[in-house]
Amino acid sequence: MNRRPTPAVPVGSRAQNPIEEPGTDESRWRHWQGWESIPDACLPARGRVVVVAAHPDDEVLGFGGALAVLAQRDVELTIVSITDGEGSHPRSRVVTPSALARLRARELRSALDELGAARARIVRLRVPDTRVARHEEDVVDALAPHLRAADLVAAPWTGDLHSDHEAAGRATVTAARRAGAPCALYPVWMWHWAVPGDPRVPWQKARRVELPSHVQALKRAAVDRFTTQIRPLGPGPDEAAILPPEELAHHLRTTEVLFR
Repeated sequence: MNRRPTPAVPVGSRAQNPIEEPGTDESRWRHWQGWESIPDACLPARGRVVVVAAHPDDEVLGFGGALAVLAQRDVELTIVSITDGEGSHPRSRVVTPSALARLRARELRSALDELGAARARIVRLRVPDTRVARHEEDVVDALAPHLRAADLVAAPWTGDLHSDHEAAGRATVTAARRAGAPCALYPVWMWHWAVPGDPRVPWQKARRVELPSHVQALKRAAVDRFTTQIRPLGPGPDEAAILPPEELAHHLRTTEVLFR
C-alpha cells in the first residue's frame, strides 16, 4: 500500500493526488447506513484461491479477513506480490530499497502466519515498485499460469486511484479472463479518498465479507507485522509511517468489501 507513486487521477479531478489529501475519517464509514444494502460475498468453501497484490501488505489490508476465513476452510492459497514494495520510502537514509524488499517479504510471511495461512504459497514477480503500469502486459503473462483452475482470484480494485493498484487490478482481470477464473477486486486506498455513497464507487457491484471477532483479531495481528509501513523507520520526514493509525482504522473494521 505504498503512498508515494503518482495515482491515476481522472481528468478534471480537483485534487492532484487524492491519496496525499486529508482522508475521510473512519467514523463516517462506520456510521454509514449504506452497509445494510450491500449483499454478502460468497467465498469458496474449498478449492484454490489466488490473491494478487501490488505491494506486500495490500492483500492483508484489503482481503486479510477473507484470507483468514479461507485458511480456516483449508482452501489452497497462493499470494502473488507483483512488486516487492521497495519504493515505499524512496528517500530513506535508514534502509535501502533492496533491504526494504527483503523486510517486506518477511513481514508478509509473518502476517500470513498470523492469519493461519502459513501454508500459503507466495510468488514474487519482482516488477519495479511504482512502475506496474509500464509492465502491465508482462504481468498478465506472468499471472496467467498461476490463475488456471482457481476458484477465485482477488486483486486490487481498478478504480483505487493508485497507479500500481489499478494496473495490478487490470492485469489480473485480463489474466483471470484468459484463465476462465472468477475475479473479485478489493479496494485499499478508496476508503481514504472516497466518502460514503460516493458516486465514483460502483456500489452496485459491491459484496461484503463480515468478519467475526476472532477473525478481526487475527487481521489486527497480521497488520501489526508490517512494521516498515505502520511505524516510522527513523526520526526524519522521509522515514514516516505510510500507514498511520487513522489510515489503518479503515482496514480494521468488521467488514471487508469486494467488487464482483
